[in-house]
Amino acid sequence: MRALLPCLSLLLAWPAGAGAADDSVMPFMEYLDPDSLVCLKWGFNKVQGTITFALSVNTTSWVGLGFSPNGGMQGSDIVIGGVGPSGRYFTDRHATGNFLPPVDKEQNYTLLSLTETDGQTTMTFQRSIQSCDDDDFHITARPIKLIYAYGETDEISYHAARRGTKEVNLLNYMPRATLPGTNYLNITVDNISLPATHTYYHCKVMKLPTLNGKHHIYRIDPVIEHHDIVHHMLLYGCPSFVAETYDRPCYRGDIGDNCFRVVAAWGVGGGGYEIPEDAGIPVGGELNDTYYRLEIHYNNPTSEAGRTDSSGLRLYYTDQLRQHDASVLTTGLMLDLSLGYDIPANATQFHTYGVCNTSLFSKLEDGPVPDLQVFALLLHTHLAGRKVRAGLFRDGKQVDFLGFDENYNFDMQQIINLGNIKTIKPGDEIVVECTYSTVNRTGVTKMGLATTDEMCMAFLFYYPAININACWSHPNVTYLVPEETKTDQDAITNHESLLKTIPQIQVISDLHSLYSMNPKGTVRDMMKTPSLSCQETTVTSAPNNLASPRPGTSWLVTPAGTIMLLLWITAM
Repeated sequence: MRALLPCLSLLLAWPAGAGAADDSVMPFMEYLDPDSLVCLKWGFNKVQGTITFALSVNTTSWVGLGFSPNGGMQGSDIVIGGVGPSGRYFTDRHATGNFLPPVDKEQNYTLLSLTETDGQTTMTFQRSIQSCDDDDFHITARPIKLIYAYGETDEISYHAARRGTKEVNLLNYMPRATLPGTNYLNITVDNISLPATHTYYHCKVMKLPTLNGKHHIYRIDPVIEHHDIVHHMLLYGCPSFVAETYDRPCYRGDIGDNCFRVVAAWGVGGGGYEIPEDAGIPVGGELNDTYYRLEIHYNNPTSEAGRTDSSGLRLYYTDQLRQHDASVLTTGLMLDLSLGYDIPANATQFHTYGVCNTSLFSKLEDGPVPDLQVFALLLHTHLAGRKVRAGLFRDGKQVDFLGFDENYNFDMQQIINLGNIKTIKPGDEIVVECTYSTVNRTGVTKMGLATTDEMCMAFLFYYPAININACWSHPNVTYLVPEETKTDQDAITNHESLLKTIPQIQVISDLHSLYSMNPKGTVRDMMKTPSLSCQETTVTSAPNNLASPRPGTSWLVTPAGTIMLLLWITAM
């Protein structure tokens, strides 16, 4: 019989009155692994400036939790603990490489409890939300890549496959809603044979079961048979003229190639995703798609033969309609293999850009274009990608970032809730910038479908849904003069600048597979990414039972912070 799930065990086993596992102290919970063996609960107090964690793992060995800049071990802030023959042990560490992390000179984590019961180890600890210790990670109101690992014994040694990564917004977390029911659609391939190639895209066009009227999809879960080869999955809605099913390789000139309205998405390293309570993706009813295309990208770097797979997506739906119809807008650098776009070899930081001018939406929309409320996004590049940023421009000036990842990790692609709504107004522009490193490559890198090719995309989850499904661009490469490929840095910089300054062909498409184009788009300059510092703690959401300072106020557990708190109380 399988052991009790760690989070359930944590709640049942906690002593009455101890408080640390109480939902009022730690109201948030996530399983960090796909098998639900590693559970993290947490909560924070903005006034006190502290955050409390309880890590519970199905093991009787050492357990570890880390905060990583890019999803890997190097540069991570890590705590390791357990219950050994000589008692409890717990240390604050920092990783300088892929080996045992050294113990910090300053121990800035406080152990609250460490127990080992019924084959499970639970480590509860607390730290300051901010830390000015260079060996500690600054927790901010932005998504953080959490890493975990555990051993087979209490000897802290190599964890092998007992590790993982998950991106979570600790301070702006959107907890999973209470499920209105257990109805779901399983959209999967069925034991397909995979070719012995590095990159393979498989497409299945299908007709979904008939639903009695309109419903809302509120949760998307991956159903993955082989985690080592499934790279990403997309479910597209099809225009009305697609009315046949098939199950074969993608992009062979089939009619299903016209299905490009993103309904659901999953990327490697990601987990399930739940849409906020006031929105849902429509499915069923007369006005919604009947046929859908499931696209799965398989990454088989060793070109292993004889592999089969039955992966896909599970869509939870309800007839309890929510306030808004949600949708997904594809933005970034348009993927057009006929146009050509080469990233030179030996580039330390090469930037590409995709532009979306929302003033074009009115050409395909029947009525006035509403403000679009963006609540989540998924950023996507391939192996050479190092950074992705999506900027929002209004009246020619940047007013915000829709999202960014300054430490992009190809193996960690997750739909991220923004924590607060970002509003795109009619006429706004969206610029998606990707930064690549090709210093270890000897030939050019092309924009394309293969894992070794590149992409630059941002999928924006928003409401209310409109007809537009994609808004992206491609530099007009006819302005380029063919020349011999150069790899010196000056030539690379000039090539990058030219691709940015020549006219950008902007294209939008709608759910009917209609298109509109502007051949004279421009790429605007983006501002610097807001820097992370130990003085930054702005939090825009918190448990209702925790006291909240006035908007924009940050608290530090220092004498100055205490004075600020007293002044704030006095002013009330």
